[in-house]
Amino acid sequence: MNLKSVSKMTTKNDSNPPNPLGISWHDSAWINVLDGSNVLEYFSDRSNPFYDRTCNNETVRMQRLDPEVMNDMTGLEYILLHVQDPILYIIRKQHRHSRTQVTPQADYYVLAGVVYQAPDLNTALNSRLLSTVYHLQGAFEQTHSFSRYHPSRGYWWDFGKEEDPQKDKASDQKENGSLFQRRRVDLLLGELARRFPPKIAAPAQPVAASAVTANPAPQASAAAGIGGPAPVQNGNSTSAGNNAAPSAATGGGGRGPIRPGGGGVSQGKS
Repeated sequence: MNLKSVSKMTTKNDSNPPNPLGISWHDSAWINVLDGSNVLEYFSDRSNPFYDRTCNNETVRMQRLDPEVMNDMTGLEYILLHVQDPILYIIRKQHRHSRTQVTPQADYYVLAGVVYQAPDLNTALNSRLLSTVYHLQGAFEQTHSFSRYHPSRGYWWDFGKEEDPQKDKASDQKENGSLFQRRRVDLLLGELARRFPPKIAAPAQPVAASAVTANPAPQASAAAGIGGPAPVQNGNSTSAGNNAAPSAATGGGGRGPIRPGGGGVSQGKS
């Protein structure tokens, strides 16, 4: 709980109370179970500096009455204005004059279990204007630092390429999420997984080895037999073929050549 810091700020200078826009409050015991049905009870904790114990909500709670009774009462009350589960709740402080007439006084928002007071329009505009003037002044000062002047050259701009050594090169460090954030993220991821279950692809069937095995040898033999000599069967046939060619040309054993039209091979012996 953020009680010690609030008490120190209020007792340091009683004549000047702290700005409520700079105060936050939370109770760690409620964060994990906080929802739209119990956020008003969480806000009405007595240690909450934003809660006024003189309101009608406190009267109804002490007397254990129906909350609808507050519509017929007059005075200060708190209502739940907006709900955005599981992270944001807006509570309004208002003064009820009658059943149909109320005057809003302040709005509070509960973000991740931490209560803040929402700024009014005047404070928001002043903050934006102050921020704009501050950054414009910084831009003018930086622009003025780049201007140079010399009597012979006049004015010119000098934008040095050297980096400013005063700039800190702090590495970005990832902050660890709180227990509340981790539980809420797990809840959302589980809900998405239930709504959109992942599609499981069927395993691919293996291709049989006999279907892809081919025998290219017969095709090569057939291609060779079309445009070239017949394949050699063994070593004996090769040598026989080589020896047969000269015998046919010379007649063999010194016999005479083959005469055309002779009907055969003439032998050399008489």
